[in-house]
Amino acid sequence: RLVESGGGSVQSGGSLRLSCTISGDTDNGYSMAWFRQAPNNELEGVATLDQEGDTTYADSVKGRFTVSQDNGKNTLTLQMNRLKPEDAGIYYCAAAQARWLDFPRDRNEYQHWGQGTQVTVSS
Repeated sequence: RLVESGGGSVQSGGSLRLSCTISGDTDNGYSMAWFRQAPNNELEGVATLDQEGDTTYADSVKGRFTVSQDNGKNTLTLQMNRLKPEDAGIYYCAAAQARWLDFPRDRNEYQHWGQGTQVTVSS
C-alpha cells in the first residue's frame, strides 16, 4: 500500500517535499517512482529510483527535483525545489515489483499506486 503526503500550495520558486509511505511487503526489490498529472495532460513520469540505486528524471525537473528512499525502504521522498507553475498537478507514488525496469518512466511498468497528492504552484 502506498500513501502520499506533503502536497500543498506554494509560490513559484518555492519548495515542497512529498513523501510516500510504503506498507506491506517491503523486503522484495521494488522499483519506485513519482508520476504527476496536470489538468488535460497525460500522466508523466517525473522521477524514478530502482533497487540498484539508479535514478531517472524527466528533463523538465532535472536539477530541481531529487528522489530518495530511507534505508528501511519504508518512505519514498521527492524534494522539489525552484517550483514552477507548470509543476502543478496531482503527484502519484508508484511501485513496480522489479529491482530495475527497462522503461522506468513508463506508467505501464508499475503495478501499485497511491491515491495522489495535489501540488499547486502560483506565479
